Amino acid sequence: MAWNEPGNRGNDPWGGGGKKQGPPDLDDVLKNLMNRLGMNQKRGNGNKPQFSASLFGVGLAILVTIWGASGFYTIKEAERGVVLRFGKYAGEVMPGLHWKPTFIDQVVPVDINNTRTQPASGSMLTQDENVVRVEMEVQYRVTNPYHYLFSVTNANTSLREAMDSALRYVIGHNSMDNALTTGREKIRRDTWDELKRIIEPYHLGLTIVDVNFLPARPPEEVKDAFDDAISAQEDEERYIREAEAYEREKEPKARGLVKRMEQDANAYKERVILEAEGKVARFKQLLPEYVAAPVVTRERLYIEAMAQVFSSTSKVLVDTKGSGNMLYLPLDKIISSRRNSAVTPSSMDETRSVSSMSDSMNTQPRSSTRPMRGQRSIQGRN
Repeated sequence: MAWNEPGNRGNDPWGGGGKKQGPPDLDDVLKNLMNRLGMNQKRGNGNKPQFSASLFGVGLAILVTIWGASGFYTIKEAERGVVLRFGKYAGEVMPGLHWKPTFIDQVVPVDINNTRTQPASGSMLTQDENVVRVEMEVQYRVTNPYHYLFSVTNANTSLREAMDSALRYVIGHNSMDNALTTGREKIRRDTWDELKRIIEPYHLGLTIVDVNFLPARPPEEVKDAFDDAISAQEDEERYIREAEAYEREKEPKARGLVKRMEQDANAYKERVILEAEGKVARFKQLLPEYVAAPVVTRERLYIEAMAQVFSSTSKVLVDTKGSGNMLYLPLDKIISSRRNSAVTPSSMDETRSVSSMSDSMNTQPRSSTRPMRGQRSIQGRN
């Protein structure tokens, strides 16, 4: 049964004793809440609430704690921190954990280890008034964080504009053939030097690591003709390299041949000189013997001369007058067959018999060697 229904006798479930109850006073609720929190509320002049010093101290401590904790920050290993105190440069901090007063100092981290890339491209006019499409990439590092942040409005934008200026200047002083073919390396070095010259007065805090000059392209209308020209130049370079290789191959052989011919000539010269000296010495030795016994010496010289002549003859013909027979010794065929065929016992015996016959002819006394009356000797006829 509800408390306000008939028969309940007006009993109030909140213990009002049946008296008329109204809504609770808001001031009383706030006062009770303040008392529970330990805050004494007083009213001063103008009926404005005043809080005690303890409440202010607690709030101030909380704010100081939050402010102090918000000042911790970390600088990475590859970075340097640029400290700004009330917006003015105050120094740099190294990698690690640091603390700064919040709302007083500001720290801007700058990466100084990684290599950055800045591209540049565009259609440019060459010295011979042709248009080429050129692309380039510059690799750089930050070496001075303060100059990188505050020397110019934007260091990357300034670098890109300097790249475009340097590249247009260098392309404008080179022909189209150089930009497309053999002059690319020179253009790359010239662009690098010109870029460093342009950015040096601005103190961008950057160091150029490398400049990559990408392949340039001619306009599409003349691309086929330039492809043919590039192919012809590549063939020219290849032919030059092949000719240089041929030269390097043949020159040592020619030098070796010249050296060998020179050595052969010197050897021939020494041999002729020694032979001449030997003949002179032999003549000097024979002269006293000839004076002492001219007949014997003359006969001996004759026999030696005939032995030397017969030794170099491959055919011997002996004709005896009145007999009608001619003796023919085919020494040339025997010698050639001996060189071309394998050596067998029979051929060795035959050669040995021929050699013994030749020796017997050379060692016969003068009376049998010299032609007798009615006998002819024919040697050396082929």
